Amino acid sequence: MKPAIAEPKDGTLHNLVTSFLYTIVTVVLLGIVYPLVMTGISMVLFPKQANGSIVYVDGKPVGSSIIGQLWTKPTYFAGRPSAAGKNGYDPTATGGTNLGPTSKKLIDATRAAIVALKKANPDATLPVPMDLVTSSASGIDPDISPEAAYYQAPRVAKARKMSLDAVNAVVAQHVHGRDLGFLGEPHVNVLEVNLALDAR
Repeated sequence: MKPAIAEPKDGTLHNLVTSFLYTIVTVVLLGIVYPLVMTGISMVLFPKQANGSIVYVDGKPVGSSIIGQLWTKPTYFAGRPSAAGKNGYDPTATGGTNLGPTSKKLIDATRAAIVALKKANPDATLPVPMDLVTSSASGIDPDISPEAAYYQAPRVAKARKMSLDAVNAVVAQHVHGRDLGFLGEPHVNVLEVNLALDAR
């Protein structure tokens, strides 16, 4: 006589219910509760950063200190070229050109940018800084190198009817060193230095 073998119960319904409940719980916890808690903590500890690092002048927003923008007037320092979006500087479509260092298209574009830069800055005496003729990986880099700022200083000084020494002094006051003393490179925030010049 063979021993009776218990047949396994059908656990399909049980598994579906468990999976459904697990999905609901994780969506609520990770999709709603966690973001709200993190947002609340950041709003308390870092309110400026949590709100996009918006810069205000006379109560009106004029930009963000972490998002580059297009500056076309000769009285302002220009940022890096941008390949973000159709017309550049689009924070909803960030990205670079994705062209390699041997790309003819990149080489031609860089040469054209150098010609345009020299034409816009005829009184510049410093070597052309590469960050003024090549776009950043994001396309919305808010900073330029100190060399890029000093390169543009003669144009800005002439357009504002200021002495070159005065403009260079403003630039020098807004050169930020490496983060924590060793991360990144010294840089100048374009929005910050332009607003400092306006404030004068």
